[in-house]
Amino acid sequence: MIWLIGVLFVLILVGAPIAFSLGSISIFGMLLSDPELLVNVPRKLFSGIDNFTLVAVPLFILAGEIMTKGGISKRLIDFSKTIVGPLPGGLAMVVILASMFFSALTGTAIAAAAAIGGMMIPAMNKEGYDVRFSSSIVASASTIGPIIPPSIVLILYGVIASVSIGDLFIAGVIPGVLMGLALMVYSYIVGKKMNYRSSDRMATLKEIAVGAKDAILALIMPLIIIGGIVSGVFTATESGVIAVVYAIIIGMFVYKEITIKDFWPILLDTAKTTATIIFLIGSASLFIWFLSYHSIPNQIIDMLGNVADSPIMLLLIINIILLIAGTFIDTISAVSIFTPLFLPLVLAAGIDPIHFGIVMSVNLTIGMVTPPLGVCLFVTSSIAQISVPRMFRYLIPQIIALIIVLIIVTYIPDVVLFPVELFVE
Repeated sequence: MIWLIGVLFVLILVGAPIAFSLGSISIFGMLLSDPELLVNVPRKLFSGIDNFTLVAVPLFILAGEIMTKGGISKRLIDFSKTIVGPLPGGLAMVVILASMFFSALTGTAIAAAAAIGGMMIPAMNKEGYDVRFSSSIVASASTIGPIIPPSIVLILYGVIASVSIGDLFIAGVIPGVLMGLALMVYSYIVGKKMNYRSSDRMATLKEIAVGAKDAILALIMPLIIIGGIVSGVFTATESGVIAVVYAIIIGMFVYKEITIKDFWPILLDTAKTTATIIFLIGSASLFIWFLSYHSIPNQIIDMLGNVADSPIMLLLIINIILLIAGTFIDTISAVSIFTPLFLPLVLAAGIDPIHFGIVMSVNLTIGMVTPPLGVCLFVTSSIAQISVPRMFRYLIPQIIALIIVLIIVTYIPDVVLFPVELFVE
């Protein structure tokens, strides 16, 4: 039955929806092996989504939608300008820093690319930045979204792998910061070379304090979420409720940029996104059961032979596979497909599932700026009104910088696990 995995990727390559591909392959495999197994299909579809932790998915999506429309992105950009704007490549650093802040509020890459790109690409073009550089750096910076908590990708991995969402959130902070720093170093080099500089004077402490005052309410939300989870005040799932309530208070009563009338489209967008993800999770649950029933992960281990026993080689092979897959499969779908395939292998090799979850997430988010899929590229290219291939000159060094971070996260597990051990213990 292992050959069905190949059929699955053929379906994906020809454009079949991921959820339908997972479900149809599972059902087809049951028909071939034992038609009586079909009685398990409804039960497995339901059991996959019958999980209290998944309540966090629509909650964080809703909080992100409210914050995106609530004027928070402008305040974060203004604050970022105060901190790094005068440096060489300062506006590019503003994009990266604002994306890191924004990621900690919404947890999605596409939202960050749209919100930050819509404001910063025109501003960078006005300051004389090459449009190819400005559009590519916005896309690359947005990939930090699924890594810095809260993160829909990490929630999904935690549910499938049965590991602590709170631990994953803590583990994602340092890798997310490293991704941001790597892109900032590249932006500084380009800014120095091209003389991209918006001001010759660094901001004073007073100016930074004034800028922080307007953005502080947005900036402390991630601290509330992470602090509450670490201290045990609320769970990762309950933190979604806190995020929604906080977003409503800030957006409606403090910044006053959303009203009751704005909530219908916000709720509608949230429902559409949630339905897609939940259907995918149900199909993935059926696929996971099918793999386990036919011992397909064990067959993969046998095929890999001694490689499966070496954590270094196993992670290298998995990273190569994920980097390739991430170019044509979206992140959430890829997590649903590859977690049940690879998790038994990494556990057998003695790799921590928290560590592997962050490695997988960082890897797959790089795919969001890698053609042919590269969804964030298409978002920023439409804003900048240029074709995706025109970005490649500046995009390729950015992808290399992100891959260097991936190597660090992969082969220095303490980067991921030390904060978890520090806070949990």
